Amino acid sequence: MRPQSLEAYVGQQHLVGEGAILRQAIEAGKIPSFILWGPPGVGKTTLAQLIAKLLKKPFYQLSAINSGVKDIRDAIENAEKTTLFQAKGAILFIDEIHRFSKSQQDALLGAVEKGVVTLIGATTENPSFEVIPALLSRCQVYVLQHLTREELEGLLHRALEQDEVLRQQTIDLVETDALLLYSGGDARRLLNALELVANYGQPGETLQITNDLVKQRIQQNIALYDKGGEQHYDIISAFIKSIRGSDPNAAVYWLARMLDAGEDIEFIARRLVILAAEDIGLANPNGLLLATTTMDAIRMIGMPEARIILAQCAVYLATSPKSNSAYLSIDKALDLVRKGGAHPVPLHLRNAPTKLMKELDYGAGYKYAHDFPEHFVQQEFLPEAIHGKILYEPADNPPEARVLQKLRENWKDWYPY
Repeated sequence: MRPQSLEAYVGQQHLVGEGAILRQAIEAGKIPSFILWGPPGVGKTTLAQLIAKLLKKPFYQLSAINSGVKDIRDAIENAEKTTLFQAKGAILFIDEIHRFSKSQQDALLGAVEKGVVTLIGATTENPSFEVIPALLSRCQVYVLQHLTREELEGLLHRALEQDEVLRQQTIDLVETDALLLYSGGDARRLLNALELVANYGQPGETLQITNDLVKQRIQQNIALYDKGGEQHYDIISAFIKSIRGSDPNAAVYWLARMLDAGEDIEFIARRLVILAAEDIGLANPNGLLLATTTMDAIRMIGMPEARIILAQCAVYLATSPKSNSAYLSIDKALDLVRKGGAHPVPLHLRNAPTKLMKELDYGAGYKYAHDFPEHFVQQEFLPEAIHGKILYEPADNPPEARVLQKLRENWKDWYPY
């Protein structure tokens, strides 16, 4: 059911409609290297293949899930040979380019810069965060949008009319709500769901596709985990709450559920970094160090070995002492700022780079902490209007108990700790 022309391509008219920017480049026969950023099932791969066909260019496709640096170099070498003998710049399409490590992305740079290949990357993640700056600067970024209800319904009717198998059946598409719901806007899943339901039709009979029939058939066959739907958020929530609740067994169970369903490992790692700061915090600052190291490690290693790194981090954080004191302190501070307005910075804390500022007493009276015993001296650091405001309250754990004792020693004349 992949379209063979731009006229048959569904959606993304802001890119490939009449007069649109990418359409003009295709019609001119010269496209830049670019990255297609959009949700699953909106036509990223289809568009890349269609462009290669329309421009009659050699097409090489790699998936970041199972391709390494060697695969990239082999594809570039083949493209160089093709360009040499056929005088046609090849297109190198990389699906899920956000999963490539820095070294894998680095391997693309030379070929893209020299024009050996025209790179088309596809990603569901923000390329600003996932693609290295050097590669991103050499590529345009085109944002693909969710398909509309009308576009998705059009795909259903087209499949019933044109698919070699479905058009041989007598199918009455009575209702589409359930099919659209289960697809989550993903055209590929939508067509798979339609095929699944249509398989239950009997020869010689008219199959009426209703919402009830779809719910009955889909629930029996589609996995309960959807990376873009409710289960995605429910399971990551259970994972985080298990770690916060100090249950390593539940933590690795929910981790396994996500990994088995193909969840993005960087999404899991990002949540671990957040949790390490929010829920472990100052009770064990090493938790944040391990979580950030985990993020770096899984990017270098990838699956399947990344599962071990994620499990180590999850178990460590689950069995670590917990504190949300830093999290509470910044939220209190933000609330104070938003409700109390912007108080002026005390003069002794202000910077005084000019003679006029010094004459206005900017910085006057400031005490340089390192000039005093134990590198500490009492002085006011808050605006006068909120003098003595307590924002950070140490939690009840051994590391923060030591912090509390030090605060009491230093600020006994100022704050009621």
